[in-house]
Amino acid sequence: MTTRDMPADVVLFGTLTDPELLEIVLGDVAISQPVVLENHQVFTAAGESFPLLLPRDGVQAHGLLLEQLSHEQVARLDYYEAPYGYALEPVVLAGGREAQVYRPSDNQFEAAAPWELSVWQDQIGAMTREAAHEIMGLFGRITMDDLLRRLGPIRARAQARVNAKTDNIPVALRQSEGRDAVSLTSIRRPYSQFFAVDELDLSHPRFDGGTNQVERAVFIAVDASVILPYDPVRDTVMLIEQFRPAPYVRGDMNPWMLEAVAGRIDGGETPEESAHRETQEEVGLSLKELLSVANYYPSPGAFSEYLYCFLGLADIPDSAAGHGGLASEGEDIRSLVIPFETLMGAVRSGEVQNGPLLICALYLERERDRLRKAATDA
Repeated sequence: MTTRDMPADVVLFGTLTDPELLEIVLGDVAISQPVVLENHQVFTAAGESFPLLLPRDGVQAHGLLLEQLSHEQVARLDYYEAPYGYALEPVVLAGGREAQVYRPSDNQFEAAAPWELSVWQDQIGAMTREAAHEIMGLFGRITMDDLLRRLGPIRARAQARVNAKTDNIPVALRQSEGRDAVSLTSIRRPYSQFFAVDELDLSHPRFDGGTNQVERAVFIAVDASVILPYDPVRDTVMLIEQFRPAPYVRGDMNPWMLEAVAGRIDGGETPEESAHRETQEEVGLSLKELLSVANYYPSPGAFSEYLYCFLGLADIPDSAAGHGGLASEGEDIRSLVIPFETLMGAVRSGEVQNGPLLICALYLERERDRLRKAATDA
């Protein structure tokens, strides 16, 4: 047996000490035992959610020792840890036992607060496990460079699956039996980049008591926040205009669309956090308050995209209009500040062709008097 093929002992001190996540990454249950590393502590990486193991005199880091891992299991761990800049290094445990531990290979991260497994599990554990299923499904199929490009969409898709499970949606008019009544025979993913496509063979109960067997293709998008900024004192809104490839492909003679501010909900974000971030990134506005307009599937027959729509109350001076967007994401955004009545004129004329903006505009039309009175009284 060569050194490369010999069983390995690996020590984990961070997210992979979560039993569910570890089983997903390894593809199996490992032989393990608790372990302590003297003069070390686990911190949260500054500006991130993942942990760092760093030397600190007089304290102990508590972790998990995985024993006799196969070459395949170590390769799976390497694949999962590499995007974070982690690589295995030798470590000597209490009693002189030798093992390997993952550390940042380039020291690019600074330490923030001490990292706690229970806090991580409560905040983003579910999303991380969902993402790990998709990441490890790509093990051995794509390069690390390709994986790095896909991590953002993978985590956003994972967050969408978590939202779908945890959103408290009423069921009063629907008579369906729920998700458990659907039987999935097979699922294939022929395409996965920024978006993904799933091909499904499934059956579900019919309303007449029978069973419907169908083949369906679903375009996998992510959850997104939509925000219409509104200034109740000036009675103005901020819209954006940008080129959209889908209308262009359809043959639209003017593929520049009037829209509300919008953007995907990243992994680990709430819809509200995404709304504040996107509004700042796209148009440079800080919102005072978010009012929920509606949450919905724009086209559930073929798209998994789910939108959280908000009215965002803000100060919007005329000088707020301009150009924005993130160059790193290829965004070219024109923002414009217009009176409420101008917006509704564009709605009535048909110039507003964007569904989320239409919904937000109609909500504002309904609530406008109340919001203006509250702003005046304040």
